[in-house]
Amino acid sequence: MAESPLDAVRRLHAKLEKRKTYAQKWSDYYEGKRPLLFASPEFSQLSGGLFDGFSDNWCQVVPDAMVERLCPMGFRLEDGTLDKAAWRAWRASECDVEFGLAALEALLAGRSYVMVWRPDGVTTEITFEHSSQAIVEYIPGRRRVRKQALKVWTDGALDYAVLITPSVVYRFERRADGMTEWIPRVTGLARSEKAHLPNPMGEVFMVELPNRSRLRGKPRSEIETVAPLQDAINTIWAHLLTASDAIALPARVVLGMDRPTREITDDEGEVVGEEDLPIAPFRRDRLLWLEGRDASIAEFSAADLTNYTNVIEVAVRHVAAQTRTPASYLTGEISNVSADTLTATESGLVAKVQEVQRHLGAALREVMRLEALAAGEVGRAEALALGTVVWRDAQFRSDAQYADALTKFKAIGVPDEALWERIPGVTPDQIERWKTMRTDQAAAIVGGDLASMFGGKPGQADDEEGVPPTE
Repeated sequence: MAESPLDAVRRLHAKLEKRKTYAQKWSDYYEGKRPLLFASPEFSQLSGGLFDGFSDNWCQVVPDAMVERLCPMGFRLEDGTLDKAAWRAWRASECDVEFGLAALEALLAGRSYVMVWRPDGVTTEITFEHSSQAIVEYIPGRRRVRKQALKVWTDGALDYAVLITPSVVYRFERRADGMTEWIPRVTGLARSEKAHLPNPMGEVFMVELPNRSRLRGKPRSEIETVAPLQDAINTIWAHLLTASDAIALPARVVLGMDRPTREITDDEGEVVGEEDLPIAPFRRDRLLWLEGRDASIAEFSAADLTNYTNVIEVAVRHVAAQTRTPASYLTGEISNVSADTLTATESGLVAKVQEVQRHLGAALREVMRLEALAAGEVGRAEALALGTVVWRDAQFRSDAQYADALTKFKAIGVPDEALWERIPGVTPDQIERWKTMRTDQAAAIVGGDLASMFGGKPGQADDEEGVPPTE
């Protein structure tokens, strides 16, 4: 028996509710909101809430190091040419800004989503969705064929749900407290607009951006590997800070002497008890006096806190190794390192980012194919499906390194356009502008108008006015 749209909304919304816990857990780690998981009950009772807001947060560095290297710069068609229309649509929806947010959420929660649609029937919009508000379901046995998708959100007192199928877009609503059933949504001033609309694209227009996908298993968060070490580091820091307050300084003690006391009397002067004095010895000027023939002074050495910091350093190195994050990102220490050595230390991170680029690139190709399909350009949609995403170089290099590499490529005959595309931060619009400038320069040379390119000779203006140049 076929599943009804209402049943599909209920089932997919229940999946979303389960995913919220997973996404929130790693989001809290990213924000540094973690308790001391490895602290003993005795230590927690002793310190109270002193370390509730403390976190030496490495969970933020790991995904940030990847996001800053994930930057799409354009889209190529099947024949290798840059698609200007796709880049224009990308910029029109401010995807050059929003993609960084979506990539970060994909690294944290394991996935995020992109929706391509035309809310007014004319202008195509590309919007990014959080994993707690969107979900895509695939046809069983076909991992890349989307069966349907659900988008939910809350607006005031109502929850809204949109179920996207290849043929129909179903729209539902209910009370935000969840105490009512989903019912077909009716909008408009007269509440006469249809609740369910036909899907003019004929496809599910929501795409998943997965992170670390596997043939079997769910996409994973980049924080999962770091979390146990993060918990251990926070607990060790708490112990270190406590030790620095209690035993980080030498402690002096008095031996062979009774603790001084004083009598406690009542209102009539009768002795009713005694109490210890807060300070046993007393000072006169710079001289310390002890009231006792056999009294002496001993000293307890201060604790060596490097025992704590050594363990923390080992844990941080484990974070670097397991996440392929350069140690310079985590420790902030780098000195007397050559460019080749620095490149070698970042090779693991670069390879990791390039792997993520392949997975996200496949999803972005599908997004731009849907954009072309929504614009009614079937041919361009087919060419984009077999095209590629142009990413900014994942390897950070100095300007001198890029200049040297491009000069060598030029020497073996690589065209200028191909060299320009390899320069970090250069967009297709800039490349087109450079082409126009090169054409203008060539036209000026052919026309003999060298002055427009390099300026006139010194004194040329004076000669034209009949005034001899100054020697």
